[in-house]
Amino acid sequence: QVQLVESGGGLVQAGGSLRLSCVVSGSAFNDFRMGWYRQAPGKQRELVATITTEGSTNYADSVKGRFTISGDHAKNTVWLQMNNLNPEDTGVYYCSTQRTMAGGRLLVGLPYWGQGTQVTVSS
Repeated sequence: QVQLVESGGGLVQAGGSLRLSCVVSGSAFNDFRMGWYRQAPGKQRELVATITTEGSTNYADSVKGRFTISGDHAKNTVWLQMNNLNPEDTGVYYCSTQRTMAGGRLLVGLPYWGQGTQVTVSS
């Protein structure tokens, strides 16, 4: 019943920017963590950024200072603003949501995932 739909991926030159969007429907969670993950060819899926209902954010070291995650509860939407992109950022980007407890310190159950959106950065 929970569905996530990503959009905003595409092809950009190194140094350029993209803004990814994720719209969530069917969620009954009062508290949750939204996240962006990515998977490059031949690599494991890795965490990019997360944000909790409480507003706490977390970023992978590789994207700190370049990417910003934000959300709007009224619109059931989370964004990932990606600036100063480089070819190493290329991959399929996935949106996720998972219930939390204890002020976002504990994850409950399993995450839900979107279909992914391709981001390609050329040199």
